[in-house]
Amino acid sequence: MLIRDSRADDLDRIQSIYAHHVLNGAGSFEEVPPDIAEMARRRDDLLSRNCPYLVAELEGVLVGYAYAGPFRLRNAYRFTVEDSIYIAPDAVGKGVGRALLAALVGRCTILGFRQMIAVIGDSGNAASIGLHRHLGFEHCGTLTASGFKFGRWVDTVLMQRALGEGNGTLPPV
Repeated sequence: MLIRDSRADDLDRIQSIYAHHVLNGAGSFEEVPPDIAEMARRRDDLLSRNCPYLVAELEGVLVGYAYAGPFRLRNAYRFTVEDSIYIAPDAVGKGVGRALLAALVGRCTILGFRQMIAVIGDSGNAASIGLHRHLGFEHCGTLTASGFKFGRWVDTVLMQRALGEGNGTLPPV
């Protein structure tokens, strides 16, 4: 498996993977898949903020992607990022999510971020919750019935892990 920085020519496949999750799962609270132009705008925004946007390839095929972005935009949150991971349906269970999240944690640590938050759609999303737990995230809250998708109420699960020195030292000024 190859984990690398995303490129503009990955956007067709990225959009396809994301559209599948929007239309078939509650991991994303979007209900209409964004088009490629919107996905490009979002990726460009994250890259302009010095945030990582990674992809995973198996045998030359893009099978998943992950990125970190600002948890919130107010300045006091500047050392905290939120992660997002999406895997192609035919690549689930092959270690793609684990490899992507581990690489994302490593990259965010190098970039000087101190906390990573997972905002997981659907408390029944055992795969994402388990993946995050395996990589050191701890459950820190559930927002009950915070979304409504597919005719049902959906929870949001919050998980968190420290990056690097976490809150053990002050960040650079």
